[in-house]
Amino acid sequence: MPNINFTQKLQDLMQQVGISSFKGLSRAAGVSERQISRLRQGKLEQMRVDVLLKLSSVLQMPLNELITTFSTVELSQEKTAPTQELLQEITNLRREYDRSQLQLEQQREILLQELQQSTLQLLESLLLQWPTAAKTAQENPQLEAIKIVPLVQKPLEKFLQAWGVEAIAPVGAELPYDPQLHQLIKGTAQPGETVKVRYTGYLQGEKLLHRAKVSPV
Repeated sequence: MPNINFTQKLQDLMQQVGISSFKGLSRAAGVSERQISRLRQGKLEQMRVDVLLKLSSVLQMPLNELITTFSTVELSQEKTAPTQELLQEITNLRREYDRSQLQLEQQREILLQELQQSTLQLLESLLLQWPTAAKTAQENPQLEAIKIVPLVQKPLEKFLQAWGVEAIAPVGAELPYDPQLHQLIKGTAQPGETVKVRYTGYLQGEKLLHRAKVSPV
């Protein structure tokens, strides 16, 4: 089979949708430049259906038209309408894509349910005891707040530990100012100068979630 080159044809289609480079097409469609290279070379059979669907969307042309435009089958036959075999292949590809999308959505739903269930289990004691404690506190203003704190603190600590979240420093701690971990809420401070933690911050492994809010001592 002679070398096939669809580069010019692809560039013409790109120009119609305002894309000036293959790198730009790659970014717009969310596919690799290697996949685009395969399309230019007529290697349609080596491309996944999801890649073809992304490209057809960006190029604003139906999937079957994209396939017939860049298919080498058309070059070895008379340039007529797509054959029944090719149309069946397009149908099969779309069914495969729809099936994979459905499976992916089902997996997302299962993962979300598992996440919600595990979170509720971690916060179970808080969910069960807090409404009663809050109601009791409203009815009895003399109740010491310190007695209610453990109802919130222990489940929260358990939840954070399970998710690998650590506090940067406890409230009230005095430590050297680090602008990477601390946020001044008033005044000024130079790195290394002593500051006091007013609101704690959090890390998840090496990822910073929230900087601790501090003020100069």
